[in-house]
Amino acid sequence: MELPRLNFQETFDFKFKKDKDKFFIYDHVRKTYLLLTPEEWVRQHWIHYYLHVKSFSASALILEKKILLNGLTKRIDLLITEKTLPKILIECKAPHIKLTEKTFEQTARYNSIVGASEIILTNGLHHINAYFDNGEYHFYQP
Repeated sequence: MELPRLNFQETFDFKFKKDKDKFFIYDHVRKTYLLLTPEEWVRQHWIHYYLHVKSFSASALILEKKILLNGLTKRIDLLITEKTLPKILIECKAPHIKLTEKTFEQTARYNSIVGASEIILTNGLHHINAYFDNGEYHFYQP
């Protein structure tokens, strides 16, 4: 399986396994192998980044948590907490998915439920980072 090189300065040591014709990647937070999809490839980079570069504990990372939005069950990709409070909501897309205003609005809607002070929308190649202040999002400049 050929995986795209993602836009991270660091390189991470991932564990893979193959079963029949499917590839799996080890998730250090859930302590299990997960099907290696393009979105999971991106999510695992962020997990490794927060565990090994930012030195957060695994208990500070919440993965694929269900939320209720307008009566519909949705699932957030990754939430970074600090002292159990939501800090950074990360919405991961596959590398081939273009980041648009529509995908950012989806992340902002999820955050209206979660209440994180910062959000990151990423496809692994591009990252949009914004913080919430005085009722609106302000984008970090690269």
